Amino acid sequence: MSNITDLIEQYLKMTLTRSGKELLEIKRSELAKQFQCVPSQINYVISTRFTLEKGYVVESKRGGGGYIRITKVESHEDAALFDHMQQLIGLKIDQQTAQNIVFRLFEEEAITKREAKLMSSILERELYKSTIEHRDEIRANLLKAMIETLKYTENR
Repeated sequence: MSNITDLIEQYLKMTLTRSGKELLEIKRSELAKQFQCVPSQINYVISTRFTLEKGYVVESKRGGGGYIRITKVESHEDAALFDHMQQLIGLKIDQQTAQNIVFRLFEEEAITKREAKLMSSILERELYKSTIEHRDEIRANLLKAMIETLKYTENR
């Protein structure tokens, strides 16, 4: 059984897809009424499920005429997507954000399921127990190296 967070995410993604547009504009309070939840639940879904590394840009305006705009960012070539993901990584990256980047690459069909599983296994925090102090930096370096290798690998 899905929880309310999953239901809201599915609804927003389905609505975005059905609209045929790359942009969805919603009112937080109306969506909260529809799902019989508090507006902060909508904020939570937007901030965790519609992030840049997952392929979305979110704009928000608060107040009476406020809205939330969700835009699906489409990549037209894998090299540009790889470059964009590397820029998002920075000097450090936590496990969840790194996993989101791998999921996005898979979702965009830039990597195979097997590649995604391999990359995800290397990002697990349990592998960095002896280097807790630097694990986010090590994870960032490994993820960048994997993406760089995939970017220039032919016949994938």
